[in-house]
Amino acid sequence: MVRNCLLILAFICLSSPLFAQSQLSVEYIMRDPQWMGTFPSRARWSDDSQTIYFQYNPEKNPADSTYKIQISSPKQIQKVNWKEESAMRRDQANWNTDYSQRVYLSASDQISLENMKTGQKKVLLSWHSRVSNPTFLADENLISFVSDQNIFTLNLSTGVVKKVTQISSGSKPSKKSNATQAEQVKGFVEAENLELLQVVKERQEAEKKRAAYREATREQAEEKFVYYTEGKSPANLQLSPDGNFASFTYYNSSSNKNTKVPDYVAASGYTEDLNARPKVGTDPTTSEIGIYDLKRDSVYFIDYSKLPGLQDLPDYTKDYPDKKWDSTNRKLSLFGPIFSPDGKRAIVQARSFDNKDRWIAEVNLQTGELKNLDRQRDEAWIAGPGIGWTFSGGTLGWLPDSKHIYFQSEESGYSHLYLLNVENGNKKALTSGAYEVFDPFISRDKKSWFFTSSEVDPGERHFYQMPLMGGKKVQLTSMTGNNEVSLSPDQSKMAIIHSYSNRPEELYIQDLKPGAKPVQLTNGQSEEFKAYNWRDPEIIRFQAEDGAMVPARIYQPEASKKNGAAVIFVHGAGYLQNVHKWWSSYFREYMFHNLLTDLGYTVLDIDYRASSGYGRDWRTGIYRHMGGKDLSDQVDGAKHLVEKYGVDADRIGIYGGSYGGFITLMALFTAPEVFKSGAALRSVTDWAHYNHGYTSNILNTPEEDPIAYRRSSPIYFAEGLKGNLLMAHGMVDVNVHFQDVVRLSQRLIELGKDNWEMAIYPVEDHGFVEPSSWTDEYKRILKLFNNTLLND
Repeated sequence: MVRNCLLILAFICLSSPLFAQSQLSVEYIMRDPQWMGTFPSRARWSDDSQTIYFQYNPEKNPADSTYKIQISSPKQIQKVNWKEESAMRRDQANWNTDYSQRVYLSASDQISLENMKTGQKKVLLSWHSRVSNPTFLADENLISFVSDQNIFTLNLSTGVVKKVTQISSGSKPSKKSNATQAEQVKGFVEAENLELLQVVKERQEAEKKRAAYREATREQAEEKFVYYTEGKSPANLQLSPDGNFASFTYYNSSSNKNTKVPDYVAASGYTEDLNARPKVGTDPTTSEIGIYDLKRDSVYFIDYSKLPGLQDLPDYTKDYPDKKWDSTNRKLSLFGPIFSPDGKRAIVQARSFDNKDRWIAEVNLQTGELKNLDRQRDEAWIAGPGIGWTFSGGTLGWLPDSKHIYFQSEESGYSHLYLLNVENGNKKALTSGAYEVFDPFISRDKKSWFFTSSEVDPGERHFYQMPLMGGKKVQLTSMTGNNEVSLSPDQSKMAIIHSYSNRPEELYIQDLKPGAKPVQLTNGQSEEFKAYNWRDPEIIRFQAEDGAMVPARIYQPEASKKNGAAVIFVHGAGYLQNVHKWWSSYFREYMFHNLLTDLGYTVLDIDYRASSGYGRDWRTGIYRHMGGKDLSDQVDGAKHLVEKYGVDADRIGIYGGSYGGFITLMALFTAPEVFKSGAALRSVTDWAHYNHGYTSNILNTPEEDPIAYRRSSPIYFAEGLKGNLLMAHGMVDVNVHFQDVVRLSQRLIELGKDNWEMAIYPVEDHGFVEPSSWTDEYKRILKLFNNTLLND
């Protein structure tokens, strides 16, 4: 029986046969999400593998708290008090090779050691200033740590601390001695005074002798090498496992102009400016990595000038034959170094700022020169699961033998796991096929890989185990949907956060065996949420104009309620997947689609070109033309609805937020014959005004590739608007700025368009928070579709 609190849809018009009824309403589904129940996240294990900790909120507090379930009593869910939670903290923890000991920061100036077998803990060091990065070296009797921009070692047996780097943030002192400085020409008053007062003169002569002595002893003491940074701040200090080399990074921040977002409803009552990111095309932050040779007392910087292809120009430059392109080496960002376990080798990742190349290279630790090991070139842009980004290495490291490195690459068209022998250059793909690998890591016994992949289906995620050097994979999870696994430290059990298309996340436990039965530990759905029969949308594929098979979720109404109208939803982020078999991060939109289907609409949710989960070619299908294949996929989806699902071609609407809002604008401006109305939420209207990190990947920069920006930005196509447009935007959006829709609004005014409206939300950022804002926005969306798609 449906609970009495379910509301009747506000926009139902019982006198019209085109309208059906729904148990749902916008006001009901857009409430604080706590009404749906409480769902677990961030599962993790106790050190003894006997307790699962996770974030949960059954008490409906303002924020989630830590809860626990002991596997000896799996039916009891207990809240963790702050003392227990504080006692569990292990800041910057690092384990030795066999995981029998752990060092960590027990305070900002304190390093502790924990015996993992006995649980015994002791303070190793109480230091005079902040410390960081405690790390076991290859000789596990030594740990290194960083303090005051220098590296120290601590001997666990003797307790002796040794400063192993001599780095000073100042400038190298002048060799001109104090004695010499004292011989400078005196002024008249000083010379006359010394001539008259003998005691004063004798004291000055004595001070000169003392100064000369101090200078002489200082020169002798400073024969030990000191590296002066000349005011620069070294970051990422680390010591090689063999203790022979240290490394550090200088980040040279750009002087880009940040943007300002006015906050009209600040608590102060005054309009206040919020600092936001610069716009695309600005100069990037650069980095340089220093190698500190502790045996030779010298510092040198990694030299990437000999990497292959540094002068290769992108293919798009051919579209600008009259432009003179820089023929010098391209600028790169560097990540690393990552030292081998024995400390004798190191690798770095280098990426070109034009986003076309990634190199993995070995560092000559004697000279700083790089030897290329693997180059991945992409005429669109380098990305994909595990690939990393500008200052992140992604999946990148060494096997225990200090001879093989591992990394992920899209060389095959899908992101897979590779091994490479640095001694002979042989490369081996450990995984292959039309699927992607996520978050691989090595087992504690160093014999296996564990990873998640989409091998079963692009819309599913399962957990696998595979031999370290490659071989047969074993699928360890079996529940259809998403399986987010946290492995117990003894690697005998899995804590699984699992969800399905119409069922939010719940926590399960399962033995680490294929075919083992998962046991559900939480049951968080509220009775209100269970009262409605949430749809399990069918996943279909339709053919696009270029022959590609496009995945989509479809929501079909009952035949008796079908009104002939359809709504296409466009997910945000561009590179995101929403056609899958797990609970969507777009849960509000999912519930709204159920409401629309109740009312007789057919709803289509497409993983258009640029969506994640389908490999390199799908990801880069929008290169240099946003609003190209990503939009034509929506158009082809609309045609499919007409041809197969009996939708009236004159009754199709479209909506989405962020990237989805951008596509909605392009749809109404450039395909007005297909879409009668649309709601563009928090939309990018001109890509030259968005951020650098995202946009320059896809469109290069507006200075270098204006063609790409001109054909990708809705503001240049606003004259094409014929249907009905709703724009909705938060005024304190620091991601897609409110300025975007302000500029487009002025353009529409100048074009004399009167079939559009705008809703503004003064307290909302990019992701809405307030239920009242969600409710207002979606009431307007529903009103738009009801008024334009159901009324002739």
